[in-house]
Amino acid sequence: MKSSQLFTKTRKEVPADETAKNAQLLIKAGFIYKNMAGVYSLLPLGLRTVNNITQIVREEMNAVGGIEMQSAALQSEEVWAQTRWSDEIVDNWFKTKLKNDTELGLAFTHEEPMTVLMKDYVRSYKDLPAYPYDIRTVFRNELRAKSGILRGREFFWKALYSFSRDQQEHEEFYQMITQSYKNVFNRIGIGDITHFTFASGGTFAKYSHEFQTVCDAGEDKIYISKEKGVAVNEEVFTDEVLRDLGLNKDELEEKTAIEVGNIFSLGTKFSEPLGLAYANESGETEPVYMGSYGIGITRLMGTVAELLSDDKGLVWPENIAPFKAVICRLGSEDAVTQAADKLYDDLQKQGIEVLYDDRDVRPGEKFADADLLGIPHRVVVSAKTVEAGQFEYKERTEESSKMLSEQELKKVLA
Repeated sequence: MKSSQLFTKTRKEVPADETAKNAQLLIKAGFIYKNMAGVYSLLPLGLRTVNNITQIVREEMNAVGGIEMQSAALQSEEVWAQTRWSDEIVDNWFKTKLKNDTELGLAFTHEEPMTVLMKDYVRSYKDLPAYPYDIRTVFRNELRAKSGILRGREFFWKALYSFSRDQQEHEEFYQMITQSYKNVFNRIGIGDITHFTFASGGTFAKYSHEFQTVCDAGEDKIYISKEKGVAVNEEVFTDEVLRDLGLNKDELEEKTAIEVGNIFSLGTKFSEPLGLAYANESGETEPVYMGSYGIGITRLMGTVAELLSDDKGLVWPENIAPFKAVICRLGSEDAVTQAADKLYDDLQKQGIEVLYDDRDVRPGEKFADADLLGIPHRVVVSAKTVEAGQFEYKERTEESSKMLSEQELKKVLA
């Protein structure tokens, strides 16, 4: 992509009411646009980054047998009536009405709708297990939308639901998806500071498990055991829980963290009231054993923006950066333009995603924008580099640049 084709521009100022570091950086760099509190549009660079995160999540879900689908956003009262339609139970519904006054809700999660949907496809033990998931926008009527894209009223996420024959089959999958979540966070670049965390199971189970990334912008307090590789959320930080987990309170480290994912054992909490059952090998009817597994995708982008940035701007890991490299063309002389154009075409043919800064602006502005955008590799093409028959190359996190031949540059970027 050429910079001249982008309608977005970097900016020095952000909305006066935007206090979150992640949103400030992403707005300045032209990744997101703030529509209102808790609602942001993904601009081209932001969408490319979200798509890269999404692809990593998709690959890891597929690797454990997940099957992608797309569920509906509009939800009828009938589906939820037996569980949690009431605003007293769920206080963050967005609700609306059809022209005939039928009340609808905008989906904030999909346990109930997925359970009802699966009733059409599960009859016997031969139909199980099943692991449908979707990646979509969901809506939550948060009283206080804050922390930029870390807590919004409209956001992008992945939700997978497991449907198993019994608890043992469920537990086997639970262990597999626990590892797949760890793979996701490792690939995104935050695995070393993201902790498998015991949290409240609510009405579902004694515990649920969260994946908490240590960050000062987080809303949660966790207590980390480095020795055992687990953490405990403050909400369940009791002597009983510590005894259950064999943890010594004096050896735990308190940290502020962002919840970037969660996994729940649901048991028959939804399958029994909603009538999702199957015939076992003896022909007896049994309720399906369920689990749910969520990852906030836009929240992950915000988390990386909070953590992997510096005083110059964003610093994206290669796996999720909107582009792998940026070419900064300095000058408009024919030889410089031809060299930059050729490099751009050659890298694209190699399958390397490149942003080509072909704008007629000062070199300093190009360099500042390249740093703000956080693209991992910067290549400068100028009269000086053309004369030398080389390219000026710099990694985003390095202070100094170096001269590379075309062959050396392509090898580095490949």
